[in-house]
Amino acid sequence: MLPTLAQVSSLASPFETDVADYAAGDCRWLEIYLTKLEQYLDGHSIADVKRLLEEHEMSAPVASFQGGLLDSQGEARRQHWEHFATRLDLCRQLSIDTLVVAADVAAPLSQQDLDRVTASLVQAAEQAGRHGVRLALEFQAKAAFCNNLQTAAAVVAQTASPHLGICLDAFHFFTGPSKTEDLDLLSGDNLFHVQLCDLAGRPRELASDADRVLPGDGDLPLESLLARLRDIDYAGCVSVELMNPQLFQVPARQFGEIALTALRQLL
Repeated sequence: MLPTLAQVSSLASPFETDVADYAAGDCRWLEIYLTKLEQYLDGHSIADVKRLLEEHEMSAPVASFQGGLLDSQGEARRQHWEHFATRLDLCRQLSIDTLVVAADVAAPLSQQDLDRVTASLVQAAEQAGRHGVRLALEFQAKAAFCNNLQTAAAVVAQTASPHLGICLDAFHFFTGPSKTEDLDLLSGDNLFHVQLCDLAGRPRELASDADRVLPGDGDLPLESLLARLRDIDYAGCVSVELMNPQLFQVPARQFGEIALTALRQLL
């Protein structure tokens, strides 16, 4: 397993600072936050990004995240899919293997909506494959559909595309309706990416992204999840992904050192 840091965890710092500061803490694998990358590219080139990563001996095998693809309609759908196409090209140029796609399906939900979601996933996977990119579907605990690991695994299996797999986010796994036995549905073939965090002193029913803390600092039973990763010989990225406003204020270098230490202890 590759100990990885997700850039979104240091939301207040710019792209280039994350790369330099994370690398200073001996991080070698980066989960790129696409919004930061796009902001950096406003004044820089793809070649600049490659030089920055090479200079700091950093690999960026995964990027997050793309939303709005599955159930959007009309003009909103056109805009989301155009953005998706642009991001796939970025991933291709930077040799980013995996792009996280959010299952952000909203209520109310009809059979027509479900059919649109399925068709969208097939289309997205085909488009990603043409760019040499894999899509990791992240089930969302509060979504109207695909809010648990069992459904995500079924949808991925139904799509039957080698370019579509699962993103296992510990927050959504433990705060949604997923069950520990659902972990048995994971395999080396369908698990494309893993994101870890923890929760402390907060009922899971009330937890939000802002409550995420470093893995190992809370009371989530992360060992059950990690045991399954070992069972299937998962060899991909395992990211620390936090969206905690208090932690956004921590300098990227300090956060990177602390987060990577916590992650390595778990792994």
